[in-house]
Amino acid sequence: MTTSLAFLGGTGDQGRGLARRFAIAGHPVVIGSRSAERAAMAAAELAEGLPAGADVTGSTNLEAARTADIVIVAVPWEGHGTLLESVAAELAGKIVVDCVNPLGFDKQGAFAIAVEEGSAAQQAAQLLPESKVVAAFHHVSAVLLLDPAVDSLETDVLVLGDDREATDAVQALVDEIPGMRGVYAGRLRNAGQIEALTANLISVNRRYKAHAGLRVIDV
Repeated sequence: MTTSLAFLGGTGDQGRGLARRFAIAGHPVVIGSRSAERAAMAAAELAEGLPAGADVTGSTNLEAARTADIVIVAVPWEGHGTLLESVAAELAGKIVVDCVNPLGFDKQGAFAIAVEEGSAAQQAAQLLPESKVVAAFHHVSAVLLLDPAVDSLETDVLVLGDDREATDAVQALVDEIPGMRGVYAGRLRNAGQIEALTANLISVNRRYKAHAGLRVIDV
């Protein structure tokens, strides 16, 4: 049976981009949003550019969390805690993948925001004690994910978590996207520097007009 995936906050570029790639890989995907109407519109627009038979639907975040096997959190940082509190019961017993980067922006560019719990992923773990929280997908370009001309995304995805079965499952998911590889990168307590590194990649991209990712060598 194919694993179904939900993307909470999935109407944003990162959520739609990941949903697109996993739908192409054959997974049923659900775009979640505070508004069921907005989610349905985003799902319909996304489905237009996908191969025949791709399974993409939209619903509220609550319904998406309830129905999917694995849930990816792609909501903006400002709404992260509030969203997770509202769907905690629906996420009990599930793998929850957090790809949220707590970042701020000013005239000097992007910078990491200090999180009381240590990271967005650790905040998720505290708010979802009955879920298996995994941190992943922080450094994947939404532009490349959404670009139909890009067949292969040449990047590694750092995967962090405290449950070996859950991190193995997420690494296997990553490997289904052509060009991408899931690399285990430690316990959830190390997620803070992974999230913060995104600010550095944004600076790289702005300076070089690129969509930089990461590669881990000798692994």
